[in-house]
Amino acid sequence: MRAVRRWDDILAAVGVALGGDPVRGRHDLLACWAGTTEIEHAQRCVLAHYLADLEGDLTAEVVWDERALTAFTHVRATDLAPIGIPAAAGMAPSLHLNLGDGYLRQGRTALAKQQLTAALDALDVLPDDGYGAMIRGGLTGLQERLTPT
Repeated sequence: MRAVRRWDDILAAVGVALGGDPVRGRHDLLACWAGTTEIEHAQRCVLAHYLADLEGDLTAEVVWDERALTAFTHVRATDLAPIGIPAAAGMAPSLHLNLGDGYLRQGRTALAKQQLTAALDALDVLPDDGYGAMIRGGLTGLQERLTPT
């Protein structure tokens, strides 16, 4: 499968999942995952990121979030440009936020704090728009849940 076609399929599957049919979206995302190889880090990062959100089981959700972050470590700066993310670094805070949230819900507080720190260290790459505000708000919420009152 050519890379452009693969991105088209991934974006279509994400659209289905976000458009109100998470069961079919998950099925389509898993089919896309099965069509990738271990060296297609950008595609696997995006797929795992969305698959985590569709999991009903916390353990499986965290495994997908870990896969997304692991793949992200191999993503080059412009690898996500085909899907409208001009600088891949802009995805890092979201990946750390999701994994930190999962760890916290699992009771793995130390790991959650590590992910929060990594996300906060990468805040400067977030755009000053609705997406950036959403991620910053999520990080504030995670920080508040990690801070004892």
